[in-house]
Amino acid sequence: MPSIDGARLTTFEDSEKESEYGYVRKPLSVELGPGILGNIFDGIQRPLKTIAKRSGDVYIPRGVSVPALEKDTLWEFQPKKLGEGDLLTGGDLYASVFENSLMQHHVALPPDAMGKITYIAPPGQYSLKDTVLELEFQGVKKQFTMLQTWPVRTPRPVASKLAADTPLLTGQRVLDALFPSVLGGTCAIPGAFGCGKTVISQALSKYSNSDTVVYVGCGERGNEMAEVLMDFPQLTMTLPDGREESVMKRTTLVANTSNMPVAAREASIYTGITIAEYFRDMGYNVSMMADSTSRWAEALREISGRLAEMPADSGYPAYLAARLASFYERAGKVKCLGGPERTGSVTIVGAVSPPGGDFSDPVTSATLSIVQVFWGLDKKLAQRKHFPSVNWLISYSKYSTALESFYEQYDPDFINIRTKAREVLQREDDLNEIVQLVGKDALAETDKITLETAKLLREDYLAQNAFTPYDKFCPFYKSVWMMRNIIHFYNLANQAVERGAGMGGQKITYSLIKHRLGDLFYRLVSQKFEDPAEGEEALVAKFTKLNEALTMGFCNLEDETR
Repeated sequence: MPSIDGARLTTFEDSEKESEYGYVRKPLSVELGPGILGNIFDGIQRPLKTIAKRSGDVYIPRGVSVPALEKDTLWEFQPKKLGEGDLLTGGDLYASVFENSLMQHHVALPPDAMGKITYIAPPGQYSLKDTVLELEFQGVKKQFTMLQTWPVRTPRPVASKLAADTPLLTGQRVLDALFPSVLGGTCAIPGAFGCGKTVISQALSKYSNSDTVVYVGCGERGNEMAEVLMDFPQLTMTLPDGREESVMKRTTLVANTSNMPVAAREASIYTGITIAEYFRDMGYNVSMMADSTSRWAEALREISGRLAEMPADSGYPAYLAARLASFYERAGKVKCLGGPERTGSVTIVGAVSPPGGDFSDPVTSATLSIVQVFWGLDKKLAQRKHFPSVNWLISYSKYSTALESFYEQYDPDFINIRTKAREVLQREDDLNEIVQLVGKDALAETDKITLETAKLLREDYLAQNAFTPYDKFCPFYKSVWMMRNIIHFYNLANQAVERGAGMGGQKITYSLIKHRLGDLFYRLVSQKFEDPAEGEEALVAKFTKLNEALTMGFCNLEDETR
């Protein structure tokens, strides 16, 4: 690290060669304003598209300096009903800007500003260099543009933190049904190489019920960010009014791949979370994907080594857990600063890449002590081509209680159905050892039903094909109905076996159920092939029909065997 009169500087490029250094006068800050969405930045908010156009090179030229946001682009400025003499305080929304057909960009006063309006621009087109607001406070006048800067390591202030009570719906059945997160929650996805961390992160970006997504590719391979750049512009989302819009219109990408400078990689996480907080302050629900926090921690380790700091476990700095905690603490549902009164949230999903899938790694253990949702990926499931490879026995969510009121309103039976499904999967794990010793035929009939139901849950409910139109995204109503029908089959089969048959009747066994009700069993397996494009009403009608057919089928079976 170079130093000037004993002061320490952070450099974002190699500083070995002799050169002059100047004072920067402020910590690393990002530019916040219209033009962020749909853009791709590097770790210190240099716009990669603009650099590529200007340099004509695939790599970032040394020493290049380009403004983060285009200052000459004109934006449609629409002020609120405010006039001269009105008072404004930090966080107040005073105008809106049409950013794209999906997102309305609200312009807020910087949190540290206040005063009486002496000038507000009329509706029209303005660039980020034009003054749109002038305030007077204690006799001093200050001009404001639509652009504001904020230091990345300082959390943006809020009025108050709120308890999160709305689920983050991801479109992945295993996550939405068994291990739900909330809007404003913290999640970790640890897993070894090839377990599908990036696919889950990208699915969250594409299909979650967030208003805006900030995707930070931190220290991962350049090919993965290239894949995101190729996929996202082609993806569309259907709005309530039936319009199809590009996912890219609500997404910001921060790409800091493994061949970019280490110091910028360490800064990229903070750049991403500051952009996310900016949109949260407008009243939006924002999801931030950090892929991967392990590479960020490795950058911390490298910088710490260059500073000759005392290393701790595995060479990581002693303050690793504190840095991780300060990052994840910036998530949450909040009451935003200023008026009008509004709430926003930032959800952080951090992928963790422990070497060799070892969850005792310092980064993984520090992360798990902080986050509330743990989606543990299993190498064995990935090798069996079971995706998403979330291990249902080790994963957990601490938000289940917070979401009970939501589930009670949505479907009063869902909590009981989910509890029963978890019991079936846990019971299957207990029975597997016995099956390996004595074989499946030696089990009781109820245990055979448990194993078959668990197989249904594993292969036809928890597993999901991200590359098919019918299964890449699963709406919550479809997840609930699929689980309801599988557990309904389980309950009816157990009741039939326990009741047995009448005097002299044929004993009901699991093999008899499978033989007589084979067509219903096939329909249970085929539930996942129902395409959400048909609409909620059509799918619910099909699932209800199957539920009634199961009840009728077991009634007929019991009548026949009497």
